Amino acid sequence: MRLKQAALTAAAPISACLLGLGGLTVWASLGHAGTPPDLTVTRARVFLPTGGTPDTAAFFRVTNKGGAADELTEVTSPSVVPGGIALSRHRMTPDGAAYRDVADRLEVPARGTLEMTPMSSDVTVPVPAGGDWRVGDRIWFDLHFEYSDTVRVRAEIVRPESH
Repeated sequence: MRLKQAALTAAAPISACLLGLGGLTVWASLGHAGTPPDLTVTRARVFLPTGGTPDTAAFFRVTNKGGAADELTEVTSPSVVPGGIALSRHRMTPDGAAYRDVADRLEVPARGTLEMTPMSSDVTVPVPAGGDWRVGDRIWFDLHFEYSDTVRVRAEIVRPESH
């Protein structure tokens, strides 16, 4: 009798483990698990500063072909741009006004894209003193991610209206 009771007591956790293992096996075999982020950065551009403004904006397209999400945590520039680069997110108020706030990080979804635009998110870049940037110039940026390696990319200076 004790053996039968012990077997019945063990049956529930063993069944739960087997069911969970079976579910994970199906999930992985369908390609939904186990692939790390796989990032590429394209469309790197910086708006040409106008009117003596102290800051401008940089935009990047970060594509993730991997099965796990990642996060853009910081953007730096190795030489041309001084400190003070910040991630920004654009939001709309209930009355329709747009505003920009600093973001700690920006999500790069699994099998998706972080597309920075003037209406979604960008990188606020301080304009160096005496910065005589011209359309077509290029600036190096390093994009730092939570899980992936840093990606170095050259961004082209463009006119804001050509975006």
